[in-house]
Amino acid sequence: MKRQSGFSLIELMIVVVIVGILSAVALPAYNDHVTSGKVVEATAGLSDARLKMEQFFQDHLAYDGSADATAFPVFASTTYFDIAVVPNVSTYVITATGKVGSSMDGFIYTINEKNAKVTLATPAWGIGATCWITKRGMVC
Repeated sequence: MKRQSGFSLIELMIVVVIVGILSAVALPAYNDHVTSGKVVEATAGLSDARLKMEQFFQDHLAYDGSADATAFPVFASTTYFDIAVVPNVSTYVITATGKVGSSMDGFIYTINEKNAKVTLATPAWGIGATCWITKRGMVC
């Protein structure tokens, strides 16, 4: 009688179960890693906008552009975040909000003239904090 070689159905099922278990553990960790990489866009955009606001203040002695509105800095949105500023004469708040429909929808970060960094919302990682939360489990 000729002996057949190959895998039995049981062996294939065991491999499928092992791959499923590895995927269940690895996929959430990978998604968190990708999300934390996208958060860098928000924090970098906010830091850049803060620098522009401070440079504007040095030139005009006001944050709101009342002295020279034509020179007020332009804030570019990123791939995943919209950057907006709310200026006053002596204060400002810059906000990075995750774009609607993107994977960062619902994430909100802010910074002000005192360099106070606040996380208002991170849907994937919980409610806000008094610092920029850039990864799951991070505390201030």
